[in-house]
Amino acid sequence: MNGLELARYYYETAGKQALERQVPDLVPRLAIGLAGEGSECFGLDDELSRDHDWGPAFCIWMTEEDFVKHGVQVQAVYRGLPDAVAGFSVRKSGIISSGRVGCLCIEDWYRRYTGYAHGPETLAQWRQIPESFLATATNGEIFADPLGVFMSIRQKLLAYYPEDIRIKKIVARAATMAQAGQYNYPRCVRRGDTVAAQLAMAEFANATMSMVYLLNRRYAPYYKWIHRGMKNLERLPRVAVQLEKLSRGEGEAQEMIEGICLNVSAELRRQQLTTREDTFLIDLCADMMQRIQDPKLRQTHIMQE
Repeated sequence: MNGLELARYYYETAGKQALERQVPDLVPRLAIGLAGEGSECFGLDDELSRDHDWGPAFCIWMTEEDFVKHGVQVQAVYRGLPDAVAGFSVRKSGIISSGRVGCLCIEDWYRRYTGYAHGPETLAQWRQIPESFLATATNGEIFADPLGVFMSIRQKLLAYYPEDIRIKKIVARAATMAQAGQYNYPRCVRRGDTVAAQLAMAEFANATMSMVYLLNRRYAPYYKWIHRGMKNLERLPRVAVQLEKLSRGEGEAQEMIEGICLNVSAELRRQQLTTREDTFLIDLCADMMQRIQDPKLRQTHIMQE
């Protein structure tokens, strides 16, 4: 079992009965699941993940009012659960993993990742939140939420960025892909500046991966999981393979960069974000900016996001 499967098994075989037996009046007010920080919350954990901050565990989310009144009691129930399940020792809270599992306050949990107790409301608020934080706030699985408070906020975030924000981020990524990959990388290679060339390639790869997530309307996770997560995306699946080959030095790098940009530009047109046929992505940016409805956002620099 991976971490998510193990979390559900731990809850269903031990946690659920303990909560129903010891705090039955609170059960209809508890949201249960596993989400937040850690590869297991993205379903990307493997055997190497088990060397730290891993093991059977789940979250119990309560409203702020309930948490103040009953949080200590519910946490005591959680701490009293078995120390092992399915042959695995349960996860213990440490300095790094503190506040990730056990009894948690809904408002504090969403504030931790979005800055707001009930998630962002305005375009300015959406722009302030790092994309990987939104990925963290919407990953994992929810096993139960009879009250519906936790899920109402989660569903708002899962509905994805307001379209103006999404387009502006797409424009910024296109500009970076063009500048770093299509322009600066070959110039650095011709100069023999190998360090700068590698940095340009890294900028290009990072912007490309973020672009693919944006075109799939999915939040990009923390950098060490961003490429692995691309394999689960519906649109532009070839780009993940192309980036992997590029990182291994398979094929001529500039040709591969141009091939990636060709695929991305085709998807931009398919989503009606531009009508231009150019493959030099910087040339598409002005056209895409015109599709932003908010005048203040439309006037920001193309690379600012």
